[in-house]
Amino acid sequence: SDLKKNIINILSTGVVLVSSILFSSCGPDFLDTTPSNRVSTNEAFTSANKANAIVNGAYERFYYEFIGSEARAWDQFTEIMDLDVNWVSGNAPLLLGSATASSHQFAYWWKAFYEEIYRTSNVIQNIDQVPDMSDNIKARNKAECHFLRAWAYYRANCLYRGVPIYTEPVEYGKATKARSTEEEVWKQVIDDCTAAIDEPNLPNKYAISSSDYGRVTKAAAYYLRGQVYLWQKEWAKASADFKIITTMGYELFGDYKAMFKAANEKNNEYIFQYQYTDDDRLGNYFSQCYGNRVTVDNAWNNYLPNPMLIDSYEWANGKPFNIDEMIPGYSSMEPKARSVFYLRDSLNVNATGTKLDKAYKAGYNQMVTYGSDMTKYLEYGNEARIKAIYEGRDPRLLMNIITPYSEYTGGCTPDCFTYTLRWPYFGADAEYPYDLRTDTNDRYYYLWRKFVIEGRESRTIWDSDIDIPIFRYAGALLSLAEALNEEGKTTEAIKYVNQVRARIPGLALLNSNSWTTVTGQDNMRERIRKEMLWELAGENQMYWKELRWGTWADKKFGTNRLTESDHTKYNGANGMTEIWGTKRYTLNYNGDYELKWAIPLSEIERNPNLKQNDGWK
Repeated sequence: SDLKKNIINILSTGVVLVSSILFSSCGPDFLDTTPSNRVSTNEAFTSANKANAIVNGAYERFYYEFIGSEARAWDQFTEIMDLDVNWVSGNAPLLLGSATASSHQFAYWWKAFYEEIYRTSNVIQNIDQVPDMSDNIKARNKAECHFLRAWAYYRANCLYRGVPIYTEPVEYGKATKARSTEEEVWKQVIDDCTAAIDEPNLPNKYAISSSDYGRVTKAAAYYLRGQVYLWQKEWAKASADFKIITTMGYELFGDYKAMFKAANEKNNEYIFQYQYTDDDRLGNYFSQCYGNRVTVDNAWNNYLPNPMLIDSYEWANGKPFNIDEMIPGYSSMEPKARSVFYLRDSLNVNATGTKLDKAYKAGYNQMVTYGSDMTKYLEYGNEARIKAIYEGRDPRLLMNIITPYSEYTGGCTPDCFTYTLRWPYFGADAEYPYDLRTDTNDRYYYLWRKFVIEGRESRTIWDSDIDIPIFRYAGALLSLAEALNEEGKTTEAIKYVNQVRARIPGLALLNSNSWTTVTGQDNMRERIRKEMLWELAGENQMYWKELRWGTWADKKFGTNRLTESDHTKYNGANGMTEIWGTKRYTLNYNGDYELKWAIPLSEIERNPNLKQNDGWK
């Protein structure tokens, strides 16, 4: 879209948007000194060209959400996935129990949110003074920034539960407001979304052929306002907002797996997305750190799907998955012993002198030493036995995840070979048996398929041009189902969940057999939450929802508490494990005060009117 080109052009020339935070009113929460190389607010709004750069700057802030080392994937905070053990110590203090009010993650995101709040407030307050910009474009730009500011306040409020509200740029050193209450911030988000919704010059939707595709729309504002109503348990208001989206021309993309490819990133399912390009240093982070070593340019597998996510996917007919039904006694075995079920065929061969045969024999001995129960090893059927526990499940499992003995087309060589995720690893990138190579060849993990480049779909993983969806129509339908079910309209809610399930070939619809029969509101609530997990896995949506539901600590840490709204106990992911359950590290939950993030100590030092959340030091 023109928006993407404008943002990228400004970034790549190093002009960082005349920098949209550039107003003499730069925010104290993210700047240590008043910048000397910036254009003042008065100068920035003297022409449409400069003002458009400021508006693009409000979008540009989001570009940094998932690029390089600027940020980390939000799904690491859920049972969906974990950071590799070599990365976790410096990147996940909240999960390891070592977080304090001085931890970097709290300050980083506070800065990011307020940078966006200041940028958008600058536009909202000043764009009317631009002399050569039409009134309708001014109004549209202002509406877009109302939404973008709402998005920043929304996430800040999810994390900190009450933050200072600023609706106009504030001079450096003069941002001294105390925190508003959680409800006051929700009202601000609603007000900003409503301002966008009420603006006639903001369209419901852009056609995928439009040069404005990718800009904020009314649908995005309805979606976000609906999420706030879900937080507030205003079920009827939430369902009304999500239902309006169903009238705006959005639809489910026909091919779930293909939707997350660069070739299909302009589609009628995406309501709001972060836009990336393969220009130098301007690509997304996911293709790099969700990947593997045979991905083009030899990607990394820093983020590893947790076995708890994989085990949650049901059979395609809706029957819950239970591995003990496929491999009797599996769950009662020690993790190292049951590693036997994941071994490749033909390990126990007589060494004939070839390099590969010797490797196979060495691998057999390696697993004996490791502790595998080799009495259960099938010399010529081990691979088929374990593959059977993944095939026939909800097809989204294999679309999202590379599972044992499934194939992946790599692009690390000119010929783009097809690799297989085997254990132990004996392969070579350009030679038989073409094992899938990882950063962690001494361990066996599930790997991501979603967002990961296959073959040469993109030029490089370091600058992948795959856009990252934030709001999808499928998410709107599932949110609508949640709101309707909480209203007591369970029968109507089923219809919208089934629309999402019907997109997946072979997946049974709710109420189509005994396994999928909805037995009431509580049962439907669990089904909707699981549907969101399976549909949105890897898209960084679930942390916000689990905080709202009150299930986060149970699911991530295995605290196994019962909440008022959720009568299901969770085993809890509680740390990173190999596929068969050998623990690599364990998480540490210090108490319910961690349900709210710490107000950064650096911000309290700047502004003594900020009060810390209880429990943080």
